[in-house]
Amino acid sequence: MTARAVRPGTSTGLSRRHALFGGLCLCCLGTASLSAGAYAEAFTLDEVGPGVFVRKGLIADATPENADAIANIGFIVGRSGVLVTESGGSLADGRWLRAEIAKRTDKPVTHVVLSHVHPDHVFGAGAFAGDEPVFIGHAKLKKALDARGAFYRQRLIDLLGEAATGPVVYPTLAVADTAQVDLGDRTLTFTAHGPAHTTCDLSMIDSGSGLLFPADLLFVDRIPSLDGSLKGWLTEVERLKGMGPSRAVPGHGPTAVDLAPALAALTGYLTALRDGTRAAITRDVPIDKAVASVAADQRSKWALFDTYNGRNVTVAYQELEWD
Repeated sequence: MTARAVRPGTSTGLSRRHALFGGLCLCCLGTASLSAGAYAEAFTLDEVGPGVFVRKGLIADATPENADAIANIGFIVGRSGVLVTESGGSLADGRWLRAEIAKRTDKPVTHVVLSHVHPDHVFGAGAFAGDEPVFIGHAKLKKALDARGAFYRQRLIDLLGEAATGPVVYPTLAVADTAQVDLGDRTLTFTAHGPAHTTCDLSMIDSGSGLLFPADLLFVDRIPSLDGSLKGWLTEVERLKGMGPSRAVPGHGPTAVDLAPALAALTGYLTALRDGTRAAITRDVPIDKAVASVAADQRSKWALFDTYNGRNVTVAYQELEWD
């Protein structure tokens, strides 16, 4: 089993605005929840490829009942060990996943992916601390966690309680360009992306199934949340198109999708957001009025549109204002 990181890089700062307008809105209780007793029984794992298991997250925001189980999470079983593709949104969510792995294999958990800074993707990592895995993240993830980790953790504690929240876990393998992990019979290839959904997005391709794991660079059904760079995200979508796989596991939505139509839908929203924001800026429409109109034609296409579109317009406006 090998792991190789290429060209370590440095991180850039994150503004208070991004911390407050980040992709997971902990201040907004969700549109779907589970009773505490039904939590464990509510989720199943789909085998979306040979040895690849994925749980569909709820199309909702974090609530005390759902333990922030809102992202697609799962694992890949290789000959020499298990790689966790996403750890979940809380210690409770991560422990659920660890128990599901134990039901299917006694192989060690050797790697856990921290795909980006948002809580619904990284706060389950503490459930795997006892496995002593390699925690894999973007080279800029540490700086992002330094800026936001304590803030996110406190908001989760306020919502879920400390026992269910989990610690802030940092990457032990930082990817600045590309990296590979060998699980014996399959290779996982990682790519560090430029600012897009966040400033620290990491994607992965599994040679055993041919699947792309773009994390939150790809939203399906649930409205995308912008927390990095709108122009950069459109650039990284084009990069994803050229990476080879025809199927992908999105960060939110179905457990596996055809990549081309999913990227087309994402591009449609991001383009509407960009063009509408630019038009509002040109007409000197202030942000507080732009949020009510920009990309409104996309409302019927995305769940949680009214929760997130206004935030996306705010972030896009501040990025495009000085173009």
